[in-house]
Amino acid sequence: MSEKLIVKTMEEFMAEGKQPEILFWVGSAGSYDDRAKKISRAFVKILNKANVDFAVLGPEESNTGDVAKRAGNEFLFQMQAMMNIEVLNGYEIKRIVTCDPHSFNTLKNEYPSLGGNYDVIHHTQYIKELMDSGRLSLEGKTYKEKRITFHDPCYLGRANSVYDAPRDILKKTNANIVEMKRHKKTALCCGAGGAQMFKEPEKGDMDINVMRTKDALETNPNIIATGCPYCNTMMTDGIKAHEKEDSVTVLDVAELIANSI
Repeated sequence: MSEKLIVKTMEEFMAEGKQPEILFWVGSAGSYDDRAKKISRAFVKILNKANVDFAVLGPEESNTGDVAKRAGNEFLFQMQAMMNIEVLNGYEIKRIVTCDPHSFNTLKNEYPSLGGNYDVIHHTQYIKELMDSGRLSLEGKTYKEKRITFHDPCYLGRANSVYDAPRDILKKTNANIVEMKRHKKTALCCGAGGAQMFKEPEKGDMDINVMRTKDALETNPNIIATGCPYCNTMMTDGIKAHEKEDSVTVLDVAELIANSI
């Protein structure tokens, strides 16, 4: 029996004449991809546990336009963006949290020039905030002594210099955090960024995700932690390519924290 998750829409908040603390931007992967839905649920479990008054847009949320822009379709990107900005501004949204670094980067850095100005943070930053303010605490037994290596998502790390938040909260699990040779500023892409997720890779010796998983496996981990639904897919495929699915698990930081509460 799974626990009941409480999720309210902005429409419901407006009907009550209230504003939420944050808007949880679920993103396309978190809404439609079966694996990524588990990350969304884990994050909601954390928000419920910390008694955060949050809302989602529900059917009013549309793709941020990130993929269209990276693929070179600026016109489609602006259409998507303007539509979302109209909805967000209509609800007077101030603060947005998302589990998807692609949405994070687009909302934070590319929406302001089109009239969408919000305080946008990644879910690892928000979880750290909840911990620092004492609203969320962990048991810290679930992953004690486990070896966890964190893969930096490009749009979180190198594009926005967010390196510490995911590592700080992973340390709270009492796991042994081990770094890959290429990490933080020198981290390698998982291979899904820039709309590469939706096409076959170019010819070469090795797929990027297989190479990146090799970096992770060199740390001899029990768990590869990710902070992005696309990275999660790519690293999971990489684990299968290396035939390590019996010994290594790929989990989002939110899932690790949700399992530790």
